[in-house]
Amino acid sequence: MPCLNEAATVGRCVEKARGFLQRAGIDGEVLIADNGSSDDSRALAAQAGARVVAVEQRGYGAALSAGIAAARGRYVIMGDADDSYDFSALELFVEKLRAGYPLVMGNRFKGGIRPGAMPPLHRYLGNPVLSFIGRLFFRAGVRDFHCGLRGFERDAVRSLELKTPGMEFASELVVKAALAGWRIAEVPTVLHPDGRGRPPHLRSWRDGWRHLRFLLLFSPRWLFLYPGLALLALGTALTAAIYVTPLTVMGAGLDIHSMLYASAGALLGLQLCLFSLFARVSAQNAGLLPRRPSVERLLGIFTLERGLLLGLAIALAGFLWSAGAFWQWREAGFGALDPRAVMRDTIPAATLMVGGMEVMLAAFLVSLLNWKHA
Repeated sequence: MPCLNEAATVGRCVEKARGFLQRAGIDGEVLIADNGSSDDSRALAAQAGARVVAVEQRGYGAALSAGIAAARGRYVIMGDADDSYDFSALELFVEKLRAGYPLVMGNRFKGGIRPGAMPPLHRYLGNPVLSFIGRLFFRAGVRDFHCGLRGFERDAVRSLELKTPGMEFASELVVKAALAGWRIAEVPTVLHPDGRGRPPHLRSWRDGWRHLRFLLLFSPRWLFLYPGLALLALGTALTAAIYVTPLTVMGAGLDIHSMLYASAGALLGLQLCLFSLFARVSAQNAGLLPRRPSVERLLGIFTLERGLLLGLAIALAGFLWSAGAFWQWREAGFGALDPRAVMRDTIPAATLMVGGMEVMLAAFLVSLLNWKHA
């Protein structure tokens, strides 16, 4: 149990957990990871029979990481020391752990949320939305991504090398377990009102953003690749269509001005796709994300030399297209040209030249990011 000034509830939580261990005949311990309490939390926890570990680095994730490292059992069940979870009723967690699940999550929406236990903002917006995003991004079959009561194999979790020191630790554990292909079980869990009689450490918008930011940063596909592919495809298609003939869409005429914006969208889409590759390679090499065979194959194909040749070919195509437009200008004696005609050539030509340069520079950056693994 992570603990920070929980004197009002920590003793009761320890007693419930110890009572469960005795009734279930489990050889275990209750460990308190104290994160700098200034009240009597440590003394009360020790008096109730817990082993107390002092954690100097502040933060929910830092306390849990230190507690997991200090634990001596094969399995660990973690939960807050505010008496919002019933540590005397952990049978389902133990059952799933013994059945071979490396991670067992509590589900408060299945088990029941007592009146006053969860703010409406968290219950109807924050948790459902973040849990949906987690399932969508990482294909994790978890309905309650942020339940604080969960059990796991200690050595398996330590192998994930969890790094976040703050509240996003809860997301990191589930995300990395899902990325590692773990079987994850969920069991009903009842959430009771906080028993401390003071405001919780959680800050709704700040910590909600930290969780969302973490989910986005750990999913380059959804943050960069999918929006990039959509922009690239839409921008390219619209540019090509307007090049052939002006369009009328819902009464609005689309001509060279629309082509300019469409080409800019295509370039932005290309950049996002390249950013996705940069982010994936960086995260893999830093150990934040597992290596994917598809990415490894792409890196094998997109070598520095091939990237330079591809970018050069795209840029050269744009240059030759621009040369054709320049020749038309020369034929006109370098005088004024009809912009509706000439811009149909210069806009896509300039787009190709810039896009080709982006691909060439991306080849250098990917080669640099992957230098040690080349």
